[in-house]
Amino acid sequence: MIIRETLSYDDVLLVPKYSNIISRSEVDIATSLSPDMIYEFPVISAPMDTVTEESMGIAMAQAGGLGVVHRYNSIEEQRVMCWNILDSGYGTPTAAVGVTGDYLERASELVSIGVQILCLDVAHGHHALMKDAIGKIKSEHDVHIMAGNVATKKSFEDLARWGADSIRVGIGGGSICSTRIQTGHGVPGFQSILDCFRADTKRDVKIIADGGIKTSGDMVKAFAAGADFVMVGSMLAGTDESPGESFVNINGDRVKNYRGMASKEAQINWRGSVGSHEGVSTFIPHRGPVVPILEEIKRGLRSGFSYSGARNLLELQANAEFVIQTSSGLAESHTHIMDRFGG
Repeated sequence: MIIRETLSYDDVLLVPKYSNIISRSEVDIATSLSPDMIYEFPVISAPMDTVTEESMGIAMAQAGGLGVVHRYNSIEEQRVMCWNILDSGYGTPTAAVGVTGDYLERASELVSIGVQILCLDVAHGHHALMKDAIGKIKSEHDVHIMAGNVATKKSFEDLARWGADSIRVGIGGGSICSTRIQTGHGVPGFQSILDCFRADTKRDVKIIADGGIKTSGDMVKAFAAGADFVMVGSMLAGTDESPGESFVNINGDRVKNYRGMASKEAQINWRGSVGSHEGVSTFIPHRGPVVPILEEIKRGLRSGFSYSGARNLLELQANAEFVIQTSSGLAESHTHIMDRFGG
């Protein structure tokens, strides 16, 4: 039995460093999946049926990022969405596939229309089925494989050895995920990034921080800890571009659905039965267009980099110094005038 302390995003803060950055426009937040896959915006929208379909994929591409079209649909439906993203001229779409069932047919159909990145979307990616799926897809297609999810250095190294080009790191930290409660398994997301960044294969395989990220400040922490990209769901859900119609609830508020893909509601919708219940379904406020949210994230990232005196991701990771904060420190980190004066 091994017991060790682990850290979440709320447990740490970055120490401000000397900066000679005069304007935040000097900060370059670009990153890459490979030498020929460079993205101006290091954010990926999650492959969830209430987050990423055609409209979100186009919006993310326009912003310089990436959207992963979910796999909870027919092959034809996914093919059409990815084709329309490609046809928009803003970027190459990514499509999620599984590791069982129709995944090889789905992968072949998507690659045939020009998809260059396949996301092998599995809750527990350190698995024999993942190893088999990576091998089969790589043997048939020259395509970038984004695999996951994993939570440890060992699992990251194994997926890299199996042929993954980028790996989603994080288990159980999503805002609508109940995996840790239902199964007792998981590692705090920030700790997972720290651990995987130390992997022997890190120089060749990209880290995608996935889960537990609530703010642009959390994103900066993830990048400083070693991530190359962050993947988010709740930060983009409820927008015009997220799938689904908005409606007015009994309180008179306009809302949209947001649900985990392991929630009871999602499982019934896409496969007609419920297995392990590891997510929840809820309604969140309708937030309007996603573009202002993406622009706010970009401003937050550039500001965050500048506080470490960093003009790019490599400088941020080289300059980063973290401190652990107490619960009192966390409370101090949030705006708290209302606690003192009410209102």
